[in-house]
Amino acid sequence: MTVTPRFDAVIHAPNRLQICALLSAVDSAEFAIVRDSVGVSDSVLSKHVAMLQDAGYVDVRKATVASRVRTWLSLTRAGRHAFEAHVAELRRIVG
Repeated sequence: MTVTPRFDAVIHAPNRLQICALLSAVDSAEFAIVRDSVGVSDSVLSKHVAMLQDAGYVDVRKATVASRVRTWLSLTRAGRHAFEAHVAELRRIVG
């Protein structure tokens, strides 16, 4: 499928761009892994994830592992498409 380049203000913020880039490479990632990779606090990551979730770009799933609740993040189909279109637009701009 061909991606039409399109700037996305929701994704463009540096932390959200990093989150989307990380999630685009995997099926899902644990909240703590994303937090550490992006280099932000839990509250900052939660704020950015909420914005991406409100846009329909990220799914949040909670599961109990070894009697602890873990949070997993993944890009939705719409999120993957929006991220690919945003990256294509950035490439078009700098190209």
